Amino acid sequence: MTLNDNQLMRYSRNILLSDIDILGQEKLLSSSAMVIGLGGLGSPVASYLAASGVGRLVISDFDSVHISNLQRQTIFSSKNIGENKAVAAKKRLLEINPQIEIISLSKLSSTEELREWISTVDIVADCTDNLGTRLVINDICFSEKTMLVSGAAIKMDGQLIVIDPTNRDGPCYRCLYNTDEDLEDDSCSDSGVLGPIVGAVGCLQATEILKILLSIGTSSAGKLITIDGRHLEWLKLDLPKNLKCETCNQKND
Repeated sequence: MTLNDNQLMRYSRNILLSDIDILGQEKLLSSSAMVIGLGGLGSPVASYLAASGVGRLVISDFDSVHISNLQRQTIFSSKNIGENKAVAAKKRLLEINPQIEIISLSKLSSTEELREWISTVDIVADCTDNLGTRLVINDICFSEKTMLVSGAAIKMDGQLIVIDPTNRDGPCYRCLYNTDEDLEDDSCSDSGVLGPIVGAVGCLQATEILKILLSIGTSSAGKLITIDGRHLEWLKLDLPKNLKCETCNQKND
């Protein structure tokens, strides 16, 4: 596609980057992403992908906006309390960028329906808040060979994992957490979370997604990135492949 004058101005700060330029911006506008979960992580992910010009966004969340969300879920305001998050987020994202396509999903009837939507996009941002859902998304992305960028945050800590299902030697999310029994989920409602930590992880997710869509920079696939917000310390670790993993080994046999 050829950028018009409005798009050249809107995305001018992207285009000035030598890694992106006009061809890269055209690539973004032809790309698609799915953001699953529109809370503290999904808010910055969806906002920055929309603002950056990813041409087609599928956003999904079944919950309604609660006043306690507003401390970290910056895509919403007090006027959105009680609204479905996907519906409210779509309205805000179209205010940010009315030139892209946004599909909001406030309900999914089955795992197969989720699979169908994932199969239509280039990359998935997992911004959900429970392990069981993350494992389901991981398994579907491996089955569909769809890139996955997964984030999580609790208290003052965050983590980011980039999964490349096309890499036969690479790990998946299930290599780290195999079943719900491996990790007793903390929740923000029980343990609390510092708003900027969630935002920082979400911004990193958006950065990795844009890098992948543009094929620029050094890949973080197969890495576990952790953030200790209390001491502002970062670690980037190799995520080992579990040779007995029921997802990535089975899919790559």
